[in-house]
Amino acid sequence: MMDRTNLLLFMSCSIIHLFISCLASNLLNITTDQSALVVFKSQFEHDHSNVLARNWSSDTPICSGIGVTCSTRHQRVAAINISNMDLSGIIPPELGNLSFLVSLDMSGNKLYGDLPKELAKLKRLKFIGFSFNRFSGKIPSFFEAMPNLQQLRLRNCSFTGSIPPFLSNISKLENLDLTYNSLEGMIPVEIGNLGRLKILSLGGNKFSGAIPDSIFNVSTLEKLQFSYNSLSGNLPANMCRNLPSLTYFAVYSNQLYGQVPSTIGECSQLRTLALDLNQFNGPVPKQIGNLSMLVRLSLGGNNFKGEFQAEIGNLANLELLDLNTVGLNGPIRSFTYNISTLKWLSLGRNNLTGNLPMEICSQLPAIQGLYLYENRLTGSIPRELGNCSSLVDLQLNGNMFTGEIPSEICNLLNLETLYLESNYLTYIPAAIFNISTLKGLAIRSNKITGSLPSTMGQKLPSLRKFFLAQNYLTGPIPDSISNASSLTILDLALNKLSGRIPNSLGELRFLEILNIAGNEFTSESAEMSFITSLTKCRRLRFVWMESNSFSGYLPDSIGNFSSSLEQLDLSNSRIKGRISKEIGNITNLAFLYMDNNEFTGFVPFTIEGLKNLQVLSLTGNKLSGPIPDGICHLPNLGELTLSMNKLYGPLPACVGNVTSLRYLYLDSNELNSSISPTIGGLRDLLEFDLFSNFLSGLLPQDVGNLKAVTSMDLSMNELSGSIPSTIGGLNNLIDLSLARNRLQGHIPDSVSNMLSLEGLDLSHNNFTGSIPKSMEALQHLHYLNLSFNKLTGEIPNGGPFAYFKYQSFMSNDALCGPRQLQVPPCPSHHHQGSRQKAVLRASLMSLAVVSTIVALIISFFLIKCRRKNKVPSDQMDSFPAVMPERIRYHDLQRATNGFGEANLLGVGNFSSVYSGTFTDGTVVAIKVFNLQIEGAFTSFDTECEILRSLRHRNLTKVISSCSNIDFRALILEYMPNGSLENWLYSHDRLLNLLQRLSIMIDVASAIEYLHHGYATPVVHCDLKPSNVLLDDAMVAHVCDFGIAKLVNAEDNAILTRTLATFGYIAPEYGSEGLVSTKCDVYSFGIILMETFTRKRPTDDLFTEGLSLRGWIYDTYPHSFSHVIDATLLNPNEESLDKNVECVSLIMKLALDCSSELPEERINMKDALATLQKIKKEFFSHL
Repeated sequence: MMDRTNLLLFMSCSIIHLFISCLASNLLNITTDQSALVVFKSQFEHDHSNVLARNWSSDTPICSGIGVTCSTRHQRVAAINISNMDLSGIIPPELGNLSFLVSLDMSGNKLYGDLPKELAKLKRLKFIGFSFNRFSGKIPSFFEAMPNLQQLRLRNCSFTGSIPPFLSNISKLENLDLTYNSLEGMIPVEIGNLGRLKILSLGGNKFSGAIPDSIFNVSTLEKLQFSYNSLSGNLPANMCRNLPSLTYFAVYSNQLYGQVPSTIGECSQLRTLALDLNQFNGPVPKQIGNLSMLVRLSLGGNNFKGEFQAEIGNLANLELLDLNTVGLNGPIRSFTYNISTLKWLSLGRNNLTGNLPMEICSQLPAIQGLYLYENRLTGSIPRELGNCSSLVDLQLNGNMFTGEIPSEICNLLNLETLYLESNYLTYIPAAIFNISTLKGLAIRSNKITGSLPSTMGQKLPSLRKFFLAQNYLTGPIPDSISNASSLTILDLALNKLSGRIPNSLGELRFLEILNIAGNEFTSESAEMSFITSLTKCRRLRFVWMESNSFSGYLPDSIGNFSSSLEQLDLSNSRIKGRISKEIGNITNLAFLYMDNNEFTGFVPFTIEGLKNLQVLSLTGNKLSGPIPDGICHLPNLGELTLSMNKLYGPLPACVGNVTSLRYLYLDSNELNSSISPTIGGLRDLLEFDLFSNFLSGLLPQDVGNLKAVTSMDLSMNELSGSIPSTIGGLNNLIDLSLARNRLQGHIPDSVSNMLSLEGLDLSHNNFTGSIPKSMEALQHLHYLNLSFNKLTGEIPNGGPFAYFKYQSFMSNDALCGPRQLQVPPCPSHHHQGSRQKAVLRASLMSLAVVSTIVALIISFFLIKCRRKNKVPSDQMDSFPAVMPERIRYHDLQRATNGFGEANLLGVGNFSSVYSGTFTDGTVVAIKVFNLQIEGAFTSFDTECEILRSLRHRNLTKVISSCSNIDFRALILEYMPNGSLENWLYSHDRLLNLLQRLSIMIDVASAIEYLHHGYATPVVHCDLKPSNVLLDDAMVAHVCDFGIAKLVNAEDNAILTRTLATFGYIAPEYGSEGLVSTKCDVYSFGIILMETFTRKRPTDDLFTEGLSLRGWIYDTYPHSFSHVIDATLLNPNEESLDKNVECVSLIMKLALDCSSELPEERINMKDALATLQKIKKEFFSHL
């Protein structure tokens, strides 16, 4: 009995001990969990929501903490979810002690650093969510030690390296998401071993190579996402044979090629198929039409061939169809209208033509997004679009729609985006501004007329982006614009808006971009108060207000702009007074443009405070004083443009320390120091212009350190000494001008090392010796001017010298060479006695002394005259721009689509002109000379010589050229508005009286410059409306100098056998071949008549001795209204009589210009002044 009692007692004690031990063990483990989480919380640097501060402590039960779930059976931490709490910190190793953890979700925070290897102890883990954090390094290897892991979500975690093959050992893995990391290399074939995988997301990385075939054998797959990588190769021919459950397949934005396999139709469960932005070719398989479950189909941006299969129209559940950029031609395909479920239809960037079908809304009743941008659709926008009641996005931009915007669009009560830019639309219904749901409205680059409604902003509370630039709008900006309180972008540039800029713009507190450039705005006060109001827009980043008529003074409040402002452009706006020193307070400013105003005083020293400044452009003002040294303390300055001011003093030596400079333009000032050797520190400088200053002294040897420079103009200074031989090291230099200095000595042989040289001007110096024969190696040199020096010896005849004309070498001492260069022939033998040599030597020495004295006297007066009669700065553009790279024939062929007929702009006597678009998007005009026609070579050479020497805003600019044995072309600035001739005789485009007068003033300015503003007068010889081109601002540019002539003086005449265009040719030019500046005056008079009568001089009306001039002469002034273009005479206008009087004065000038006798014609200076006076008299109010 005693033994039994002892046994029971022993067993009871054992059970109690075991219970206490288990209890202690359990308490220890939950304590461990709690400690681990307390340590984890201590690692957080930021707990912005302050949520965990009141949790996860040793004083409160951990199982009741936020984001913590404990198991009911073991009372251990089983799940942690702290996603999207904006936490920042590292994950501590102690987290590996949570041995019962099944789910760990930390996504959407700012956790960083390496993942601790102790996490490998979490054997029960099934779910890991680390997405949207900032971890570093490679994907850890310990994941393979988690045998139960089913979900591994590492999206957007900043991981690098490649996908580790060991991930294939996680046999239970169902979801692998590695999207948007920085992973690279090939996708491992071992991924195909994950037999339970349902979702594989690898998009947004840098993977290359082919998609492994093994992946297409994982039959459990439901979603495959490979987009935004650099994957290449073909899709497997049998890709869908083993994927019966696949619902999502996306490979967009890769480099996949080949044909889409026809077996795609076997993926019968597919709901999303995204193949866009690859290089797939061949036909689109019709089997796609078998994918009856398909909801989203994206095929855009590929190279498919042939017609798109009508079977696509069988996809009865399709909601999105993307066929952007697939080469669709002709009308919109009818099969698209069979898909009544469509919500988003995108057919942009194709060649679709014809009208937009009226029935589109009735056949696509669910349509929410209609994207037909950048096609060739024509006609009017159908009013029936107003019936698409679900429409949210409507993008018809970049087509050829005409007429009014239909008011029915205002019925679209869900519309958020309306993009109609780049069409030919003429009118905006006021009700458009009542669509309160609008977020984006873009109607720029149309032909919209009228004014903005006074209530335009009152019902646009959600509008964020408003683009209405490049139209013909007039009137003011309504004050109500401030009610569009969500605006971030307001673009009203390049219209004819006028009046004051409302101070209410300052109420747009979210405004980031303001563009009102190219209008006719004025300031209501001399202090430009609107600047002050705009400083309240604290988010403004870009302010573009150039090309207006403010006529005020820049207020000190300009310094109150916030530090967010990056760009400020106030150019061409008639702003007066001093530049406020407060401008130095806009500390984040990167681009500052204040060109062509009327600023006076000094460049403010506070400019030094703009440490982020990249471009400072103050050209064309009246600034004086020295260049402040503070400019040298701008570490990011890439362009400094102070041209055409009255700056004096030294060129600061410290400029050489601004090593970020790429463009330095200080021309047309009064700088009067030497060029410091420190200039050689600008090793990345591309363009360097000191033209027309008073710089003296030697050209420093250090100029040879400017290894990157492509253009250098030091002409019209007082530099002396010789050209340093180091200049030959400028291998990238394309244009060099040292003309009109006092340089002397020999032309160094090292010039021949400048193999990129295209233009070289050393004229009007004192160079001696011979022209280095080694310069024949300069194969790209097509402009050379060595005139007015003291050069002797034989002119080289090889390489580019075979093409140069006599003007390149005239007025030198003793050059000899071919007869066509108008120099004596070089003697082949020279056998003279010593006595004759002595006599000759003495004679030459005497002649040299006399010549030197005469040359010094002449130089003195020339320099004096040059400073006195310098061309006004507002008539001159900067030194002609050149492309940084030489243009190859292949580049031109590609830019013009093989010189295709669609790119042909016009054909002339010696050339054809094509539009071309280079790969960077630059649009140019390319003039290709027909070398089979006699005179084409001469025409090319003449045009090169003339245009390379001339600079004026109203002359066409040569950008570059292309020249080889059998091809010659000039690359010119593209003029998007075509020629004056096209406008005069167009049926749908009209020029009003002011426009025509302004164009003729532009033409007169150009011809006046040719005759009076250049050292040697230039006669254009072929003035006519087709040679007057109009840029996007309707500014006129005179073009085609193929038969232009240089004459020695304004009144001199030369003989020529080249005839100009009949009807515009002066009598003495046509009958005797005499060319003078008076010939251009005559042609200008005829153009004046044609411009305001809209009658060509070759019109059928002018027969039997009657000419355009005679017709005007006979009706002037009594019956004059009968000859004026009828479109200028609106009987309902109050200004009718005034218009007739204005044109009458213009016609009187035209008659004075076109007198039969040259000596009776006025000159172009007087003609220009008369036109300007007429404009001031009749249009001073504009």
